[in-house]
Amino acid sequence: MNELLKIVENNCRLTDAQIAMMLEKDEGDIKAMIEKYEAEKVILGYKAIIDWDKTDRESVTALIEVKITPQRDRGFDRVAEKIYNYPEVESLYLMSGGFDLAVLIEGKTMKEVAYFVAMKLAPIEDVISTATHFVLRKYKDKGVIYGAEAVDERGNYCG
Repeated sequence: MNELLKIVENNCRLTDAQIAMMLEKDEGDIKAMIEKYEAEKVILGYKAIIDWDKTDRESVTALIEVKITPQRDRGFDRVAEKIYNYPEVESLYLMSGGFDLAVLIEGKTMKEVAYFVAMKLAPIEDVISTATHFVLRKYKDKGVIYGAEAVDERGNYCG
């Protein structure tokens, strides 16, 4: 039920009863469906989206383009596995176009990100090259606009 998944993705704090009312379903059915999606790894986790710029936490986000030589019978999977196991890696994507992998990482400083690229990422066997891009400002992330108050279609503040 894609509608259920969209609701949970947009607001995972809703109760089973609230979702059941929205979908005109039985609360027990909603609970069972969510548990099934969790067991099947359709729902992988629940996260809050934090605007860290409004806190005293200092961090740097970088997008790193990586070109690699795919391996026989494994393609990009072995190299991707090495990369996503680093705790600094927030996201990793196989891409089409001018590079093979996009790595999104977070560090405390630009120096820390540079160290990760130079000492951990670039030396991986089959990595041909990297290009690092630092995020200067987030305007929208995971569907959420930063710095703007959200208004639902009824005109009520919901952020």
